[in-house]
Amino acid sequence: MEFKLQPLGDNSVIIELGEDISRDIQQKVNKVSSFFDEQSFDWVIEYVLGFTTVAVFYDPCKIKTDMLPYEQVCAELSSYLEKLDVAQGAEPRVVEIPVCYGGEFGPDLEEVAERNELTPEEVIDIHSNGEYIVYMIGFAPGFPYIGGMDERIAAPRRKNPRLKIPAGSVGIAGKQTGVYPIETPGGWQLIGKTPRKLFLPEGETPCLLQAGDQIKFVPISEEEFQKWEENEND
Repeated sequence: MEFKLQPLGDNSVIIELGEDISRDIQQKVNKVSSFFDEQSFDWVIEYVLGFTTVAVFYDPCKIKTDMLPYEQVCAELSSYLEKLDVAQGAEPRVVEIPVCYGGEFGPDLEEVAERNELTPEEVIDIHSNGEYIVYMIGFAPGFPYIGGMDERIAAPRRKNPRLKIPAGSVGIAGKQTGVYPIETPGGWQLIGKTPRKLFLPEGETPCLLQAGDQIKFVPISEEEFQKWEENEND
């Protein structure tokens, strides 16, 4: 597997796996993530996934060597990463996200439609039939940056961000779509809302979605939304 190692501060290293945001590069990122989940390095504090990179933070005091800590970390990482076979990765998990589009749940749906010379129904059809993949989690706890959206419904961020966006809101920013897991300020164009909870801080796995997941958006009615929400809160 091709990669580059670069320093990031005084106790971390960036594993660069490519330059373009794509499914192929995301598969490499996911493979490296799985590698760190399976291996045990005393000196690793944590690792953080990006669109095309993995940042590894380490404890220099736990690296016993005559080499500089950074050099030793790079040497160890290189010896393992060179042997990784991306083709042997596990099948991605498919997660369905029910969405009630438009109305109070999606106040920007009509604006997105007008901008792209489409009807709201066409935007819903295009959005819910896309082939999506979670590239990374960031910005807020459990917030998925989801790629694969059709350019026909792309829309820029709002000029004036909202101070409060309800948890579960489904938005569009540029060529990406995403779901707000918690109430937070934000500037994405809101086209719908899901009753599924993406962030459960007290759960064993706090984030519903993980990098590498495939996402299927499923349109639901307001009545179905209420039923979903009741079940989620039970």
